[in-house]
Amino acid sequence: MQAQEQCYRLGFSVRAACVQVHPASRALLTNPKQGKLKMLSRIDQATPSERQFFYEKIGGANVTPLWEVLHGIITAQPNTPCVPHLWKWQQLWPWLLEAGNLITAQEAERRVLVLENPGLRGRTRITHSLYAGLQLIMPGEIAPMHRHSQSALRFILQGQGAYTAVNGEKVTMNVGDFVITPSWTFHDHGNPSSEPMVWLDGLDLPIVEVLDAQFMEKGTSQSQQTTQGANTNLARFGNTMKPVEYKPSSNTSPLFWYPYERTREALETLRVHDELHACWGHKLQYTNPVTGSWAIPTMGTFMQLLPAGFLGASYRSTDSTIYTVVEGQGRCLIADQILEFGPKDVFVCPSWMPYRLEADSDTVMFSYSDRPVQQALDLWREAME
Repeated sequence: MQAQEQCYRLGFSVRAACVQVHPASRALLTNPKQGKLKMLSRIDQATPSERQFFYEKIGGANVTPLWEVLHGIITAQPNTPCVPHLWKWQQLWPWLLEAGNLITAQEAERRVLVLENPGLRGRTRITHSLYAGLQLIMPGEIAPMHRHSQSALRFILQGQGAYTAVNGEKVTMNVGDFVITPSWTFHDHGNPSSEPMVWLDGLDLPIVEVLDAQFMEKGTSQSQQTTQGANTNLARFGNTMKPVEYKPSSNTSPLFWYPYERTREALETLRVHDELHACWGHKLQYTNPVTGSWAIPTMGTFMQLLPAGFLGASYRSTDSTIYTVVEGQGRCLIADQILEFGPKDVFVCPSWMPYRLEADSDTVMFSYSDRPVQQALDLWREAME
C-alpha cells in the first residue's frame, strides 16, 4: 500500500508504474534515497539484452529511446543522401520525343520526365526539398487546367510560341524565360506553334508534402478564358513600379513572366561595370518587384554569367542547388567528380558540398534552391574557400 500511495503522489497509476517496473525502479518510488543508489548500481549492471527487452517493451506503445538515434539525427554537418549528378540534354531530348509518341498531354495531364536524384530514387525529387522535371508540349496540344498548393516555376529550354495561362493572364514563352505559377492558381499550358516545346519544371512539392499541406483541384474545362496578356502584367510590375491601388494578397511576385532578353541585358551591363565575383561570376536574384523579396517564397531563383575562361573559387552552401545551362559550355567540379555541361543540361549540387564552376565560353545559367525557406528559419549558411 505504501508503494501505491507513492505512485499516486507522483501521478502514476498503480498498473502502469508500480506493477510493471523493474524492482530497482520501484525502490526509487518507495524509498527515493535508497532507491537512487540501487538504480545507479543497476544501470552499471544492465546487459545489452535487458536494454533491448526494454526497447521492445516501450516500442509497443510507440515510444523509442532518443539515445539510440541521437547522433544520427543531430549531426556535426549536413549529412544528405543527395549526390551530385548531371542530366545531359542530348540524352533526354530523344526520350522526351519518344514520350510524346506514347502518351498525350491530356491523358498524362502533365507529360513530364522527372529528374530523380540518384540518392533519392523513387521519391520524385531532385533534392530533399525540391522537385525537377522536363515537360513536353507537342504542337497543337493543351495541358489541361488545374491548380495545386505547390508553387511552380517554368524555365524554358526548347522551342518558342507555347503559352502558359495563370489566373486569366496568358504569356507566350521563349527560351530563357522564367515563368511563375503561384500556389493555388488555376493554370494551363498550350502549344499553338509548329514545334515541340520543353521547359524545366521546378516545384516545392517535397516541402508542401512534409507539411501535409497539399491540395489539388482540376478545372471545369481544358483551358481558361484569358482576358489579359503578358504585356499587361509586365507594364504593371516589370518597370520598377506598380499600380497605385495594388495591395498584395500573396507573398509570391505579382510579376509572373521574366523575359530572358531583359535578364541577359542586365548581366551584360554587370559585366561592363561590376567586378567579377570569385565564386559565381556575375549573378542576379529574381525578386518580387513589390516587396523586393524572393519571387517565390519557397524557392530562390537566380541567373548568372560566367565569362569565357572563368575559373571559380570553391563555394558551398546549405541550400542544394539545381542548375540549367542557357548558353555556353563549362564544368562543375564537385566531390571528386567533373560534370561537363553544355546548353540545356541540368545538374545538381547537394547541400554543403564544396564545388567550383569553370567556363570555356561565355556561359549563362539559371538556378533555383530552397534558400528562402532556410533563411526564413535562420538555417542558411555559406562558405567561400
